Amino acid sequence: MTMTIKVYEVDRTGITQVIRPEVEVVPLDRPEYAPEYPACECPTCSEVVW
Repeated sequence: MTMTIKVYEVDRTGITQVIRPEVEVVPLDRPEYAPEYPACECPTCSEVVW
């Protein structure tokens, strides 16, 4: 079974812009186990000292 994914952004006025066009992806048979989410790497969180 395949799925499709399309990445887009919407600005505050409601205008959409496609970041990545629609493509078919094959889901994993079994997802990888992770006891927690990985650390965020965005610029805001990267500046925080834990």
